[in-house]
Amino acid sequence: MDSSTRRTIPPTDAFRDEWLALQLPYPTPDANKYSRGKLFAFAGSETYPGAALLAADAALISGAGYVQVVTDKSVIPLVIAHRPSVVATDFSDWTTDKYQSSRTGKPCAYLVGSGFDSNDAALRRRVFDVLAHSKAPVLVDGGGLSFLTSFDAKALLESRGKQGYPTVLTPHAGEAARLCTSFAGDDEALARKLANDYRATVALKGPVTYICDGENLYRMDKGTSALAKAGTGDVLAGMIGAFLAQGLEPFTACALGCRVHAQAGREAAAKVTAICVTAEDVIEAIPEAIRVVRSFAERTISV
Repeated sequence: MDSSTRRTIPPTDAFRDEWLALQLPYPTPDANKYSRGKLFAFAGSETYPGAALLAADAALISGAGYVQVVTDKSVIPLVIAHRPSVVATDFSDWTTDKYQSSRTGKPCAYLVGSGFDSNDAALRRRVFDVLAHSKAPVLVDGGGLSFLTSFDAKALLESRGKQGYPTVLTPHAGEAARLCTSFAGDDEALARKLANDYRATVALKGPVTYICDGENLYRMDKGTSALAKAGTGDVLAGMIGAFLAQGLEPFTACALGCRVHAQAGREAAAKVTAICVTAEDVIEAIPEAIRVVRSFAERTISV
């Protein structure tokens, strides 16, 4: 499906499955691995190595042309053994000159925080460095979210917004509570407040997921409790990161990522039952979920 079938973000009431299906970033006939988008995934740690594998897997299967994991040296052999097509780089080998800008023909995006230990000061610096030096969309997930409450972090997010570089946050309820203390409203209001307070597009994950960029809001209620397993958030981060890397606008990338992720959870549950679904099962179900979501567009357009 080419870009002529896409539109800019429509009003909230236009967010039907049919519209989301039209946002699927099918490659053009002349595509190459760079034009399909590069995701830099700063993910995993000695404490939580699996997050890097899950996020990278999900990103590749969701269409990113190139995935580079930047992680703890102890995680690199696991990444390479699990998925040889992923490039793996040691944190200590990453320098500021290696940051790439997203540009026409070579889009890219950054994911940071999945599998980070929130008590690790070195990982805190990684999050700040990514926010400061990435001239591209940045998705902050997992342990990385815990570092955003300081004045310095909010100043970085404000600066990114003024320069036109999008930031995406993907908190679950517990992480959202730490980002926005003493908030008494419902989840919809919380998503709006987080988006405005942090100048970001927010995917507030839960039984119903709310995606908000401060103006637009999408209520995604197609999820399943089968997704209530460790690691499924890392999978979602990789999926949204892949859609950002392929050039989708942040709100659209979050809405599409959450919808396909929910469908993958349903497909996995149909195969192995809701009891047995694991994060790995969700990744395996992404292709079928994309086929199902694509079929929604066939109601209104021939693809």
